[in-house]
Amino acid sequence: MDKQELMKSCAKDEDKILVAKLLDKIKFTSQKNQIQVTDFLDGYEQKLSAQVLQQAKYKTYKFYGGYEESERKILFFLPDKLFDLIHEPLETNKMIQNEIEVISIVLPNDLVGKYHHRDYLSAIMKLGIKREKVGDILVRNNGADIVVQKDISEYLLSSLQELTRFRKSNIYIKKLPELEVVTLKFETMTILVPQLRLDTIISEVLHTSRTKANEIIASERVLVNYETKTKNSILLQKDDLLTIRGKGKYKIGDIIYQTSKGKLRVEVNKYIS
Repeated sequence: MDKQELMKSCAKDEDKILVAKLLDKIKFTSQKNQIQVTDFLDGYEQKLSAQVLQQAKYKTYKFYGGYEESERKILFFLPDKLFDLIHEPLETNKMIQNEIEVISIVLPNDLVGKYHHRDYLSAIMKLGIKREKVGDILVRNNGADIVVQKDISEYLLSSLQELTRFRKSNIYIKKLPELEVVTLKFETMTILVPQLRLDTIISEVLHTSRTKANEIIASERVLVNYETKTKNSILLQKDDLLTIRGKGKYKIGDIIYQTSKGKLRVEVNKYIS
């Protein structure tokens, strides 16, 4: 395992920093026989981490974010002697319990149905908490469960209670097995495009011009599979996840059919918070 070679293969500085941190944790775990963890990683960071672990031939690890379908996950590094912990039921695994807790918010009756994902996330960011310390935010009609690293749970609990928007809410810490997993909801739309170019897809799903779509891409507000894209001509594929900051998250579905003029009728799912 050559640390410099692995870092040299990264095009972005933030990727190099992540790779360096991963390799340091592998080294520490191997030498000290102690569990190491990362902060919460998004989908792109998880993919990059998995590639590094494969290149380093490191096998004693686990990605987990509080429930199996979580988007944001912590990477757990285990020494070889604890390999069996990976195969324990995750919801009762002591390794997981020591790192992840849940902040639960129950809204008063007059606010039920009025708060969305962005309302909870903006409140957390307002408190100066880094995004990587927070996992998924599972929004219910009457509140939300916020998956967090255990070391910030008490601070987040007390700080949220002081915010005006949550002053009348019931906020408490609950253990991971009590997490209320919410099924993601989405609305399906169909669009007609000549090809699955990024700018064309954005133009159609946002009902805006190609010029405006290209401005959005150039402003680095577009992510494909959690990676920022600034090239408008890249081609998307089925199951690609498209995130447009400030506008929403979309998943590319099936090409329903191709018209006689060669245009594609494509199904796109927009996630609803």
